[in-house]
Amino acid sequence: MEMHVSIKWFTLEEMNTSAPAKPAVSYFARVSLLIFTLLIVYASWYPFSDWRSIGLHPLGYLFANFPYYWTIFDVWTNVAGYMPFGMLMVFALYPKIRSLGAIVVTIVAGTLLSGTMEAGQTFLPIRVPSNLDLITNVLGAALGAVLSVKLVPYFLEGSQFLRLRKRWFLPEASRGLVVIGLWPLAFIYPQNHLFGLGHFAPLASDLLSSALDTPLHLTTLWVNTVELSAEAYWLTDIIITICGLTGAALTLFLVLTKQAPKAVFVFIFISSLMAVKTLASALLFEPNNAFIWITPGTVGGIILSLPIIFGLSFAPAKAQKHMAVAAIIFGLLLTNAIPDNPYFVEMIQTWGRGKFLNFNGAAQFLAILLPFLALWYLYHPIHRKKPLP
Repeated sequence: MEMHVSIKWFTLEEMNTSAPAKPAVSYFARVSLLIFTLLIVYASWYPFSDWRSIGLHPLGYLFANFPYYWTIFDVWTNVAGYMPFGMLMVFALYPKIRSLGAIVVTIVAGTLLSGTMEAGQTFLPIRVPSNLDLITNVLGAALGAVLSVKLVPYFLEGSQFLRLRKRWFLPEASRGLVVIGLWPLAFIYPQNHLFGLGHFAPLASDLLSSALDTPLHLTTLWVNTVELSAEAYWLTDIIITICGLTGAALTLFLVLTKQAPKAVFVFIFISSLMAVKTLASALLFEPNNAFIWITPGTVGGIILSLPIIFGLSFAPAKAQKHMAVAAIIFGLLLTNAIPDNPYFVEMIQTWGRGKFLNFNGAAQFLAILLPFLALWYLYHPIHRKKPLP
């Protein structure tokens, strides 16, 4: 009798250990898809002003001739712009919809999204809806979907990547990983300070000036037309860099497990920020201005941040959260309270927007949004469900 019970128990255990794990939903992909869709909307309808009807049907572009003038650059950017949408859509649909079904749903969603964006451009005088843009956007979404279907086994189905994800990142880290992943992209748009993200004062001033029909500059009202010296700009650059880099690093710590190599992740994170900024400076300005973002204040701020980050890496997660919130908020306040550096204003005049008009709008939107997105994550209820380790 005892042998029979023992054999039965062993068989059940063996069945439990050999049973495949239930496929998990990727909240990282779903949040990323939402944010990327918002960026597409912003880029497609930028600058969101002077909406009006010129007597054309919103869907008239579908039956118009192909644009007479177009370039390979235009086609490539349209395809590349929607490929991440297609990839994220497939990952977001998993495991409910997979393979061919996920590709079909992605193509339909990409068509509806791009078609709506092009239709909306009918009411924007500086934008021109195009059936060629629609075709290339849908092509990009389809290519991204096909690629993602091939990548699912490597990212979502018990792969080595997924095992490392579970070992190095907390189970509830998906939202934080989205924020961390967007941080380098926010550096594309030129900022008054390298870490001066969330600089909403100029945009808010323009909106208020338009609404009130009178020129209004919020920064001027706050500082009461005080002119800062070169030393003051240098000092604020250092402080904003310390706040921005420290807040970003502490946010990164909050998604890592105790086993994760924190020093390696911080090094990769800072290196990615610098690499993206260098590449963006070379593309948006001139190649010989690739390192124009390197200033005495920036270098000083980065150097002073490193020992602070190292010391706080040993602090409890709850203390890291509060320090991250304080650093981000103080950096936000200082960034929007300090007038633009005259050197930066002069430099930005050389920025050729041209073909990057749509991309610049999305980059600016992300640069303004990122600190608030980080605060949203840091204050998310998930941190209150259980005590931080």
